[in-house]
Formats: sequence, C-alpha cells, structure tokens
Amino acid sequence: MTTESKIKKTQTEVLIIGAGPAGLMTACWLARTGIPFRIIDKRTTDIFAGQADGLQCRTLEIFQSLGFGDRAWKEANHMLEMAFWSPNEDGELARSTIIADTIPGISRFQQCVLHQGHIEKWFNDSINKWSGGKRGVERPLLPLSINVDESKVDDAEAYPVSVLVKNLTKDNERQKQSIPEQFGAKVENGLYRQFDGDQEKFYANLKTDIEEDDTIDKEEFEVIECKYVVGCDGAHSWVRKQMGINMEGETTDFVWGVLDMVPLTDFPDIRKRGAIHSKDSGSIMIIPRENDIVRLYIQLNEIERDPATKNASEFGGGIEDKTAKTKGRVDRSKITPELILKTAQKIFAPFKFEMTDLSWFTGYQIGQRVSPKFTKHSNRVFIAGDACHTHSPKAGQGMNVSMMDTFNLGWKLAYVIKGLASRDILSTYESERIKVARELINFDHKLSRMFSGKPMIPSKDALTKGEGVDMDEFHKAFYKGNVFASGTLVDYSASTLVVKPETTDDVYFESQASNIPIGRRFDTSLVVTHSDARPIQLVDRMLSDGRWRVLNFCGDVTKSAQMEILNKISDFVYAKDSFRIKYTPVNAREDSIFDVLTIYSSKRDSLELFDFPRLAIPQDHKKRRNYWKLHAGIETTLHEGECNAYKKYGIDTEKGCIVVVRPDGYVSMVTDFSLDGYKKISNFFDEFMIPQTKNILPPQSEDDIDRFVKPLFAI
Repeated sequence: MTTESKIKKTQTEVLIIGAGPAGLMTACWLARTGIPFRIIDKRTTDIFAGQADGLQCRTLEIFQSLGFGDRAWKEANHMLEMAFWSPNEDGELARSTIIADTIPGISRFQQCVLHQGHIEKWFNDSINKWSGGKRGVERPLLPLSINVDESKVDDAEAYPVSVLVKNLTKDNERQKQSIPEQFGAKVENGLYRQFDGDQEKFYANLKTDIEEDDTIDKEEFEVIECKYVVGCDGAHSWVRKQMGINMEGETTDFVWGVLDMVPLTDFPDIRKRGAIHSKDSGSIMIIPRENDIVRLYIQLNEIERDPATKNASEFGGGIEDKTAKTKGRVDRSKITPELILKTAQKIFAPFKFEMTDLSWFTGYQIGQRVSPKFTKHSNRVFIAGDACHTHSPKAGQGMNVSMMDTFNLGWKLAYVIKGLASRDILSTYESERIKVARELINFDHKLSRMFSGKPMIPSKDALTKGEGVDMDEFHKAFYKGNVFASGTLVDYSASTLVVKPETTDDVYFESQASNIPIGRRFDTSLVVTHSDARPIQLVDRMLSDGRWRVLNFCGDVTKSAQMEILNKISDFVYAKDSFRIKYTPVNAREDSIFDVLTIYSSKRDSLELFDFPRLAIPQDHKKRRNYWKLHAGIETTLHEGECNAYKKYGIDTEKGCIVVVRPDGYVSMVTDFSLDGYKKISNFFDEFMIPQTKNILPPQSEDDIDRFVKPLFAI
C-alpha cells in the first residue's frame, strides 16, 4: 500500500470553501436543485458577533423566493427613515433633513437589519430541509492545496479539481486558531478580520507535501475530487490566492470604528438610520438594530500608523496598492471601545452620549478593491463575495452583493451538472457579476469619501460657498445611492441568457411590455388565482427552485382570436418536438424544467376553468390538476383592493405578450403572444440547452406524498 493510498479520497460535484452567506447561498441553490455538494469552513463555530447585518430589498425578495422571507421580515428591525445631521450656519449640529430610507415603490420590501447569525440559520434550515438532512457545513476543515488537471477541464463528466484538506479536530494548536480570535480585548471584536490578523496563521509552517512524511497522521487529511470549486472564503481568500489573482484597488487614509451597544443618549434620532457630519470631529452613521441595540460607524481621526508597513500585502493580502507605504498601516492596538466612544461623544456634541451592554467593536480602514477575474481553469474554480470585491460597509452592500454573486452562479452550476445546459452558460457568471462589482466599487468610492469628508458650513450669504463636502450634494448622492443599494436595478447585459441588443448601455424594453426591463429582475404584481379567487404576488408562484418561467400574458381571451392563439400554443408546447419535450428528461414532471403560467386580462367571472386548454390547467401522472398556474391579471379583489398586472408591466390588454424569466428571477426575453413568439422562445433555448431524449428517469412514483418537500427540478 502506497503512502498516497492511505489518504482518504472522496468525490463530490461541487466543493464550497467558506460557509458565510455567499457559501450558504451556493449550498442552498444546490440543495434546492438536488445537486450533491460539500461545504467546508476552517472555523469551529458558525458565527460570531459583529458581522454584516443589513438586508436590502432585492435580498429580501430572494429570501422570499427561497421560502424564508417571512422570517427575515418578522425578526429584523425595519428602517423607514434616514435623518441627516450637519453643522448649521452657526457651526452647531442640527438636523438638516429626513428622507425615506428605502425608495418608496422600488420593492414590496424595505431595508432592514438583523444579526448575520439569524440569516445563516435560515440558510442552514433550508439546506437541511431540501437535502433531506444529508448536507450541512463541515467544520473545522482547512484547505491546503488545489490541483487542477487541465486535460480534463473540458470534459463535463470529469472531476478535474482535487483539493487537499485537513481536519483540525485532532490538531489542538490549529483547532485553537480556528476559533474566532479577538485582539487585545475581552469584548468580542473584529480587529483580526479587518486587519489581516489570523488569516495567515492557519497556513504558517503547514506542510502540504505529506505523501512521503510518515510522521503525519494520514487520517487527518482528505483529498476531495470535484467538478467545481466555489471560493467564498472572504476578503483574504485562500482560493483567490491559489488562483494567482491579485485584487486591484486602493486603501484610503480614512479609518472608522464600529460599536454594537445599547446607547444612553438624548440624541432624538437614535432609532432612525442616520448620517452625522460634525464640524471638526468627523462623521457617524447610525444603524438601529434588533431589540434595543444600535450600531455606530464612527470616523476616527487620531489613530496612530505603523511606520514599519512593509508592503501592499499588509493591507489585505495580494492587493496591488502602490500608495500603501506612504499611508502606513493602522496600529490596531490603539483601537479600543473607549477610544471609539470618546470620538463618538465629540461628534454627537452638544448631545450627551454614553453606552451600556457593549457586545462587539472593530476598526477598519476604508478601501475599494475588485478582482479582475472571478473564475479560472475553464470555469472550474470560482470566487464570489468578499473574495472578489471589498469596500466600506456604509451602504450595507457587502453581505447582499456577496449573496447575489452566488445566487447568480448556483442555478447555472445545477443546469450544467445535471447535463441540462452547455458549460458555456458558466461564462456568464463572471461577465454579469464583475460588472456589478465594478459599479459597486465606483458607488462606494464616491459615497465613502463624501461620508468621510469635512462638511461645508452653510453661509448666511446664500451666494457664498464654503469649503468641504456640500451637504445638499451628499443628500442627493445618498438618495441616488439608495436606488443602487436596493439591488433591484442590477441590469445584466446581452448574452446567451439575455436577449437584447449588445450595443445598448441603457435600460432596454420591448414594445410588448414597456415596463419590463430585459436583463433586470422580474418585478412583482398582485394577480388573482382563477380557481379560488386568492390574491397572490405573481413572483410567489415563481419560487427559486431551478425552473425557467414562461409567462403567457394572453390578453382578453373572451375574444376568440386570443383563445385560439392560446390553444395553438398549448398544442405546440405538448407536441413531441417542442422545446419542453426536447429539454425535459424522459419521465420527469412536465413542469420540472419549464413552468408555464397564464395570466389573462378578461373579467374572471366571464370565464370558466375548463374554457382553458391543457397548458393553463395541466394534469400530472395521477391526473391531479394544477390549479395554480392560471390567474386573472386585472381584478377587484374581495380583501386587497384593485390589481392590474397589465398596467404594472405595460402590456396591451388585448394583445398580451410572453415573458421568459430565468431561474434566478431575471428577465431573459419578451416577445409577442403568438405561435411565432413561442418559436422564438424555442430558438432561444436551442442555443444552450442539451436535448434530454436519452436521459430516461424512473417512472413517476404513485407514492409521492412528500413531493412538496423535495426538489422539483428535473425530476
């Protein structure tokens, strides 16, 4: 027996490294779609105090589509107003304005805040549910090396990536290192995380060439062979470094401290989200959290710098910042809760400010950095979240954008691994998300500098402008930034998965639906279920379960022409050579890849259920009807007022249209409601889907009482 054979080897489809929100989002997608995976983390504990807490509109929409949006909405603290304070004409701190914290009408959800531990629990519960208890985070497992067999990367069935990992359970010294460390204080803090702290300690003097070393216990090691690796391991990403990719950007001179505590103050807006610019003492952002906790971000102007800063890597590992030496690294030993509080008191003056029940603190140096690549080795190894973009926490984007990265990637991996789609679709992950990351960096660059800058003191002479940040401009920038920060305006460019002109940089609409932007998330509208009169948000019929949605806005089907078109479309979809038959595995549920919903504009009481063809009220293998695919788009509901989806989406009530929505809820195409429209849809799927006529699944079981708690995708 060779030494190598003593090391356990296992296989999995996807290995996720890092069990923060980005990693858990990946795992959630894979569990929801029935894909085997493993998720590992080097830390011994799930979560520790003080991590990200802001939840933006689009994130809450996605949580709703994953089945736990109601938990977020109930448990989080909602922020409805934002107050701005700055010096008045006499240089005294005064409230200048209050605005809506979330842009009204941009989403059915508004920004809220909650400890990251709750969010990770929801993900873990969902992963456990949809994997039947077979999947979960494995701790503490430390990745040591990645090897990629380049000769196999283009073979869809191969496992070309091998990751050597070490189980730290038996390694007492490294197990201690895997516990979230604190720096110089008994109170929990994030000083190690923010300043590169213990990241390298895991790998110091650790051997990766263990094959010939008989002194090493081989049972502590494992080689995981996988088709894909997703690195979600944070700003100091080990996976990114293994890929040889450096972050690009800069670190500023601005240093901020953070306190999570219960405030004792006479400041009137302490339970509103707030931005305070003092005359000379710096700035504060107020984030009221759950229960009576408040988080403060406090600008620190008196932190000593370490003159021994050696190179740019000390600012975060592999970051190319030519100005690093001149700025000098912050001496984190000088950052204490007492110092942060003292600074906060100066900024709040003349209001009194003390605190109790301090639960966490940290300090960080503002910087904006982005990776030039999000994937390597022919889309076999990916990075996501903080591993490929870092910025200040001012706009509450870190956790949100990180999860959106893997929400974009997860379903694409599922389609490729199940052999349903070409590996080419994986290339759209980098092209779509790197654009968002760069927009985020530009946004944060401007906002963080305005936040950290000294305010302009208003002059009693209206024609005179002083020096410093113009607070009116800051308010406008923040308002505009809130639109971006909501996540609802992410706009994916033309690609295999998005049908629109490649040359356009503007929001793009087809004439058939003037309010549905192609490449953006499909917004919701209230509709009424035909069979039982229940009002429901349309997107709540479009859960994140891996399926494509084809929305038939069929217009007024009391007109014979529209009903005739719907009947022809139904015949087309059920024909033996249709795209639905071609790209759905044999014996699978007919809607397990393509879920067709029908929304008409006619008066509901003028139509009977069985006026509609099979497509609108399909039956399964046991002849059970699906009554939840047919909806009235215009209705006066009994309890929830008027709904008019046609007006919301800008669709002609007579002619209608067809909308194709990706599994992640983004609009792929809009076309006319006609047989030709469906032929265009068929051509769209022909570009990247793989025929399934030889993929024969077992016949549907007669005993399927558990069908609502198992994945629906491609089964």
